Amino acid sequence: MKHILLHPAVLVFLGGGTGSLLRYGLAQWLPAVVGERPFPLAILAANVLASAILGAAAGAFAGKLIGNDFRLLIGVGFCGGLSTFSSFSVDTLILFQQGRPGVALLNVGLNVTLCLLASAAGFWAVLNQ
Repeated sequence: MKHILLHPAVLVFLGGGTGSLLRYGLAQWLPAVVGERPFPLAILAANVLASAILGAAAGAFAGKLIGNDFRLLIGVGFCGGLSTFSSFSVDTLILFQQGRPGVALLNVGLNVTLCLLASAAGFWAVLNQ
């Protein structure tokens, strides 16, 4: 299925709301499961997950497996709502302000590295089926 009969703005809105709800759920669920950590683990998890999904969506779009409607719903809306670059940036700034530059740099390194790897894995997983 490549087309959905909704206005593009509605697709982005629905995807964004759903992605935002998942991000909120991760922020509530992850600390309950692993305990409170002095590291922004939920934001890292949301960023890596969004990167993997966006990579898969980009691969599916490039391989013409999905149309523009699904790209808007998933890639722009859902991943845009789930991904948390602004939260990642503020978390990193707070770590620096707390005098924890090592943890702040670890946060930057993990977000960039894991998100890039997740994007590539998602992209290639879809194209190499």
